[in-house]
Amino acid sequence: MPDSSFPQQIAGLDAVALARRLIGARLVVRGAGGIIIETEAYGRDDPASHSFRGPTPRNASMFGPAGHAYVYRSYGIHLCLNVVAQAGEAVLIRALAPGTGIELMQARRGRGPLCSGPGRLAQALGLDMDDDGAPFDGGDFSITLPLASPKLLVGPRIGISRAEDLPWRFGLAGAEGLSRPFPRLG
Repeated sequence: MPDSSFPQQIAGLDAVALARRLIGARLVVRGAGGIIIETEAYGRDDPASHSFRGPTPRNASMFGPAGHAYVYRSYGIHLCLNVVAQAGEAVLIRALAPGTGIELMQARRGRGPLCSGPGRLAQALGLDMDDDGAPFDGGDFSITLPLASPKLLVGPRIGISRAEDLPWRFGLAGAEGLSRPFPRLG
């Protein structure tokens, strides 16, 4: 049974803390989902964030309540799913390990990687722009946090041109299906 208290569980977390906390969480959207294995944090004072210049009609959900979806179109093509943290902060869900509704996700995506990368993930989950602002409250959208903190990979964000050196990308150590490998340290 999904945990309907997710928004209360994350209240007060900034985007970096939430991005770390979401690794290993179970995400389900209308009967399809899996375990979150990769995230990226975007803060309010972050020049790579959609909220950097303040609220607009496009990013309004980013300034809404914690524990709600921020869905946007990237490069006019792919939808991306984020979880709102504090006002103006969100966590991009970059990859899932599929576990629920796999046949449904395959019908949407075809063969090949289902949820490796934010665009593939959104397509596999059947997201559309009407999902922007939806609560992760156990209804159509749910997130159940893991009981224990898994071992994390940490690295710089990818696919951006500003503040790319910030170590705000997190992954589940040992997981297959990450959008890109993490850099080796040391």
